[in-house]
Amino acid sequence: MTSTDDVTESKILLAEYDCLKEEQKTRIGFRDNLLYFTLAAATAVVAVTVQSGQSRLLLFVPAICLILGWTYLVNDEKISAIGCYVRDRLGPRLGELSSADSMVFNWEVYHRNVTGRTMRKRLQTAVDLFTYLVLPMVCTTAFWRSHAQPLLVLASLVQTLALTVLGWQFLRRTEQ
Repeated sequence: MTSTDDVTESKILLAEYDCLKEEQKTRIGFRDNLLYFTLAAATAVVAVTVQSGQSRLLLFVPAICLILGWTYLVNDEKISAIGCYVRDRLGPRLGELSSADSMVFNWEVYHRNVTGRTMRKRLQTAVDLFTYLVLPMVCTTAFWRSHAQPLLVLASLVQTLALTVLGWQFLRRTEQ
């Protein structure tokens, strides 16, 4: 048996599917852990701020939320892109090669049409916005109330603008 007997387009596509699903699984775990890590980091910063009485430390919370929120969004986009690729390209191609009457990888379509999905997506967006936008803005507002230095106030305004962009990106992703 030669190596060309073992290699078929179907086998290559199935191997690609396995690799993509493994990447998707890894990204889902990483993305979900980012939420917990963000909350833990913000809690730690608030605790240190309260203990030290240095309100300027609160500006670390928006910075943390911006960096981890953006990373969360990027991973979420890649997770969705993998699903879209499997649904729109890989599945149909394998279906053609196998002469299957029904779509290959039906789960990729089925789970998107389950009752309540839209509500769950909206609730997840609310959690994401609370974590990556509301929480840092509460810290920023507390910082502003502390009669902070003008240069730090300017930095906090830049962070607020960046948080607004991040929030818009979360809302934009919800519509997709």
